[in-house]
Amino acid sequence: MEQVIEAPLKKTPLNTRHRASGAKMVAFSGWDMPVEYAGGGVVREHMAVRTRAGLFDVSHMGELEIAGKDALAAVQRVSSNDASKLQVGQAQYSGLLTPEGTFVDDLLVYRIAQSHFLLVVNAGNIAGDYRWIADNIRDAGDAVAVDASSRYALLAIQGPAAQSVLQSLTGVDLSSIKYYWFAHGEVASIRAMISRTGYTGEDGFEIFVPPQSADRLWQALLEAGQSVDLIPCGLGARDTLRLEAAMRLYGNDIDDTTTALEADLGWIVGWKKEEFVGAASLRAQKSAGVARKLVGFEMLDRGIARHGYDAYIGNEKGGRVTSGTQTPFLKTAIGMAYVPIQHTAPGSEFDVDIRGRRARARVVTLPFYKRAK
Repeated sequence: MEQVIEAPLKKTPLNTRHRASGAKMVAFSGWDMPVEYAGGGVVREHMAVRTRAGLFDVSHMGELEIAGKDALAAVQRVSSNDASKLQVGQAQYSGLLTPEGTFVDDLLVYRIAQSHFLLVVNAGNIAGDYRWIADNIRDAGDAVAVDASSRYALLAIQGPAAQSVLQSLTGVDLSSIKYYWFAHGEVASIRAMISRTGYTGEDGFEIFVPPQSADRLWQALLEAGQSVDLIPCGLGARDTLRLEAAMRLYGNDIDDTTTALEADLGWIVGWKKEEFVGAASLRAQKSAGVARKLVGFEMLDRGIARHGYDAYIGNEKGGRVTSGTQTPFLKTAIGMAYVPIQHTAPGSEFDVDIRGRRARARVVTLPFYKRAK
């Protein structure tokens, strides 16, 4: 019998720090990552971000760069959103799509310079995304794609107190950085790119630094945040926070079987662009109308709907749950699911099969949680 040898898990530059801090480590998309820390776990970490501030190591995310005289044309071809609208210093949420309009991945596109873009992609998709992009920009002109992931560590400080904590460590005027914009400067005497983005539904910043500086920045942020009780947070809280904010998770809510329109993400499609991968399929689907759509729901009956559970309309199987949990802040069982288009209006009800028991759920308007401005 042939022996299957699994590749060792990759480690972020902060792996030793996490373990020394008592983090519970798990395998995630090929990486050894903290799911929660000792002293309270997911609920405490979730509430810290909603009420104060939390610090995340997201260095497992991938960074791909596209540069060259025709870099914009290359990005326009492979990215669903309209990158021509980006000014230097601005970012946008977008998708890498198949010709059928389904997801290769979702990503953030940063315009570093007129002809230089940074694409931040999901950890488990780095190699595949790079190959897909390189293949699709071969005839785009003077543009080259590079997997620059090894050049970056990425830390995220999120929550109402994030700005005040980070401001104490940098001369960059953080109040001047608008949502989905970024700036270059130093944080704790470390050269960095500071982006006002995040995956929690709170205000906050994601900080790109050289990997060798990640531990020093991590410790500086924790020390600066002591006055507001900033704590380190793991993947568990990151998932419950993003679900409350109705942010899609690749592999759960979107994948290569779901189109941008079915995922209710038509707003990340540059409909006025001439051509991009997946354009023809999406335009046809937009014209014909989708048969199903991703909706948010709350449980009316007792129970938690988990990823993969079946949704029923009457006695007929009508869809599936993609994400679900009991949220620490909202204190209710919520989730997202694909259901037939005629059952997507807020107030519509359906059943979820929870381990053989049918439990009632009701469609609600997304997002579940929206921070006060």
